[in-house]
Amino acid sequence: MTLPEGAGGSLKAPPGTVWIGSEHPFDLTGCYLNFRADLTLETAPKAASFQLSADSRYRLWVNGDFVGRGPERSWPTSMAVDARDVTPQLRPGPNQIAVQVYSPGYSHFSYVHRAACGMIGWLDVDGETVLTTDQSWRVRRDLSWRALVPRISIYGTGVEERDMALAEDWTRADASPWAIPRIVQPAEGPIWASLRRRATPLPVEENRALTAPRQTRIGPTPPLTDDPHADLIAAFAACKPGPVPDTLGAGQTAIWIFDLGESRACIAGATLTGVGGETLTISYAEKQRGGDPLLPDPATYCRMRPTDRTTLRTGRHEVEGFTLRGGRYLIFRLDTIAEVAPQPAFHARLPGYPLVEKPLPDFGDPTLTAVAKMCRRTTLNCLQDGFVDSIWRESSQWLGDVVAQSFALQALSEDSRPLRFALDMAAEGAAPDGILPSVLPGDVPAYVVTDYNFSWVELLAACAAHPGETDAKDALRHHWPTLCKVLSRFAQDRGDDGLIRSQKGRRLFLDWSPMSRAEPNLTYCLRHLHALQLAARLAGLIGASEGPGWTRDADGLAARLRETHHGADGWRESPGGDPACQLALALLILTDVVSDVVAARLADSITARSLDLDDSSPADKLTLASPFMHHYVFQALDHLGRASDIRAIIAARWGRWAAAAEPTTWENWSIDFPDGSACHGFSAHPLGWLVRLHGR
Repeated sequence: MTLPEGAGGSLKAPPGTVWIGSEHPFDLTGCYLNFRADLTLETAPKAASFQLSADSRYRLWVNGDFVGRGPERSWPTSMAVDARDVTPQLRPGPNQIAVQVYSPGYSHFSYVHRAACGMIGWLDVDGETVLTTDQSWRVRRDLSWRALVPRISIYGTGVEERDMALAEDWTRADASPWAIPRIVQPAEGPIWASLRRRATPLPVEENRALTAPRQTRIGPTPPLTDDPHADLIAAFAACKPGPVPDTLGAGQTAIWIFDLGESRACIAGATLTGVGGETLTISYAEKQRGGDPLLPDPATYCRMRPTDRTTLRTGRHEVEGFTLRGGRYLIFRLDTIAEVAPQPAFHARLPGYPLVEKPLPDFGDPTLTAVAKMCRRTTLNCLQDGFVDSIWRESSQWLGDVVAQSFALQALSEDSRPLRFALDMAAEGAAPDGILPSVLPGDVPAYVVTDYNFSWVELLAACAAHPGETDAKDALRHHWPTLCKVLSRFAQDRGDDGLIRSQKGRRLFLDWSPMSRAEPNLTYCLRHLHALQLAARLAGLIGASEGPGWTRDADGLAARLRETHHGADGWRESPGGDPACQLALALLILTDVVSDVVAARLADSITARSLDLDDSSPADKLTLASPFMHHYVFQALDHLGRASDIRAIIAARWGRWAAAAEPTTWENWSIDFPDGSACHGFSAHPLGWLVRLHGR
């Protein structure tokens, strides 16, 4: 398979390289492991690269200098290896290589764990491997990080609690007394089956000083508990807005709130002076309510508690978390136990995807230009190691969301690597029956969304037409077995009427709208029909034999839908059920189930509903599609050549956000619910449409 430049491919470790871990075989949960190796070089290297992977996350220092964090998200079947240039950090004489690895010990929405924690790596200097992970390294569990903590949310790893009195300057210290690491497995083995090169570029990390707080608060310290997030909520009630004095008395709480201006993936940190025993709490929020950051309620759907806490030691030192968080508002809370002049200096580390961008065209309309800028920010902010859904709440790659996100990204760049990464990750994580995972990677059976399998077919078609793909036919051939197995599996879901039903134990998503999900469902069957039609066209591109079968199945499905879901009073979401929703009408047009005359009439109805800015769902109106599913609305209108309608809808609906100076696009038309996100990549697809339709 021909891969884009920089994309992942299989990788072999040098002989003798092994995965190493803690000396204790049951250091499995909440592990923060410090690994050290010392290396002596006779001369300064001309070119040095450290290849590194870990389960699940690492931070790398060379001679005390922070180099970076990783790795890229991976399935255990092929762990991503980062190649990091360490030429500037290495020097003649002794050198210290330091890697800190964190593993929560459980799977979540970004990584899949197999009850093991470890790292693997090797250092190449001027064409020669001079260091590999083996038992010449040393390891020590970092006890300054608390192991038993709750999850930050249902999507991610643990809340971080740390005691700086137990921390040591381990990246440069003498590590010879430390334990010899345990060999967890060879480079390829039963836990981590193989290695691959990183598929997306290494992020570029900005370290931004935070100097102008949006708000400060001061007040008495309320009683502290074992829950830093609940304590922060209590402190907001106890502290009132006001300036923070240079010197704080005992039992005082000071709060600083900074606004990044938009939701970003980040790590917040501070350098400050303590007398020992103070606590610094760092939290993240994405939106406001009543003029203050909205602190999430862990009792709500997503169980959000994005709040970490550190106990300070005596003297001046830096406090910074390990795991990337995300949000727009960064909240620092300092609780004192004695008089102290903390002299805090705050900062945020902001990683970004190093994208080579194309300039956006002049849209000739201030509203559309503002929308394009808003969508651009959202797309870039939701681009890390591949696409992510929401920076603040999830930072997960959802298969279905990539359809809209990759379309938006194509307006900015011909970089196809995030799209290819999603295709490859989905195919690699397929279930034995062929159904693809919904979260890439993710061990979350409750979130296997069957209609995302149709999204994968759409992504394969997008890859085949992508200007950044040098050999689209090769990509199609590579994924052909997966495509055949996916569509074959859905053939098992047909009832006697020829229509498919949702699969037991798996989720029927369709849209974030209150549309009917009664079965047999028109929208679900139309998504299937669209996938069959696309697959038949892909078969034609490479001369494969499956195409005629898919065409036959598609024609039969279209005929059955006309018979079962259409009556004298119009289209129904299920036979005799609710009227078809806006998304279903768009799919009827896109799949050519209706005639040209009917399609034009449906398009009028679709356009009128989107231009009606009532976001509710009254019974007498067409059920409005979500921002995400408006991508299919626009596909349908574009299918009929109605570019002006698409631009009008973008100006009306997304223009509201731009007029309100929203920096990024929302998850849904309303995000009043506590966990609703103000930065969602899948709702930024109008950027792709504005660029595609420019000049039409």
